[in-house]
Amino acid sequence: MSVYTLKIKLLSDTTFGRGDGVAGLIDQEVEHDPYGFPYLRGRTLKGLLSEECDNLLCLIPDPNQHWLNARNSLLGTAGSTIETQSRMHVGDACLPEDLRQAVRLQFEQEEDAEKQRSIPRSITDKDILSSLTTFRRQTAIDSKNCVAKDKSLRSSRVVLRELCFTAPITLNLKPSDDSEKILALLAVSVLALRRVGSGRNRGRGHVKCTLWQKEKNQELEEITTKHLRYFEQETKA
Repeated sequence: MSVYTLKIKLLSDTTFGRGDGVAGLIDQEVEHDPYGFPYLRGRTLKGLLSEECDNLLCLIPDPNQHWLNARNSLLGTAGSTIETQSRMHVGDACLPEDLRQAVRLQFEQEEDAEKQRSIPRSITDKDILSSLTTFRRQTAIDSKNCVAKDKSLRSSRVVLRELCFTAPITLNLKPSDDSEKILALLAVSVLALRRVGSGRNRGRGHVKCTLWQKEKNQELEEITTKHLRYFEQETKA
């Protein structure tokens, strides 16, 4: 089993939509944990990577289906069995762990103080969410009159740009798997992923993604470029 880290830097405001809003306040809320930290579900992230991988495979010559086999090993196939299921597990993309741990500890301490001495909390989950997000509003324009359509105003919460999220990626490769091709496909899919979240086809959710690995007793090292070179060499041959 090998563990990698996917780093996501937000280059524009992004909405990690959860499919609902808050009545009377906002039409589209972002996914966030009990402490107010926004995050992107691993299941959603894996689907985005799968989409980018499939788009790339449509563009490269693969007469012997080596890349297709690597793709099926990495992402699995429809109706997969134990033998053909995906070798990759993607965790939730979250803000840095040390930040979340510090806030979690403060939450627990203030919760105990509130119960024992009725001391009000100095920070709440709403405070955390508000500090990392903002609201964006949009409306529809009537093409005939060039004025806003009635009842078309919509509001959504967005995660602020420049924030960085990380997601763990676990690969359980078998001895028969072509690990170089699988990692190359993963790396180019990560690089190709440039839009995430709700409204990604309308200018939101612009991101930069990179793949990292940590060897024993070493710092995290970016491996995206290394595997990209292998992909370029193999597809040119």
